[in-house]
Amino acid sequence: MTTPQEYFDALPEDRRPHMEALRAAIRENLPEGFSETISYGMVCYAVPHSLYPKGYHCNPQQPLPFISIASQKNFIALYHMGIYASPEMLEWFTSQYAARVKGKLDMGKSCVRFKKPENMPLDLIGELAQKMTPQEWISLYESSFVRK
Repeated sequence: MTTPQEYFDALPEDRRPHMEALRAAIRENLPEGFSETISYGMVCYAVPHSLYPKGYHCNPQQPLPFISIASQKNFIALYHMGIYASPEMLEWFTSQYAARVKGKLDMGKSCVRFKKPENMPLDLIGELAQKMTPQEWISLYESSFVRK
């Protein structure tokens, strides 16, 4: 798949409404400047090369990823680099999740897994998407991941 729309068109019927709702929550709340693309087989909201010409340090041909979403075999995944790079943002997210969602948070370093897509806290995900501008993400990214 080369475009986000192709990705969504290829989703199974039972996953599509949940993925589209997740996409809408992100797109409606993400600060201006991020672009929607396909990266590493997922729908990605990234800082485009026009704003950050260096690109992603793991592959400079790719724009700088920020949020990615994917329909995996057993869950829907939300990857958020801000909660990986910022302990304060991680603390905010985990405490808000616990206060708003019944059940345990299923999370890795930057990956939040939703095994029951109908329980995704779309309002919380929207708030999370609002928390960082492209410029703030670039600054945090360079201080956290780029070798001087």
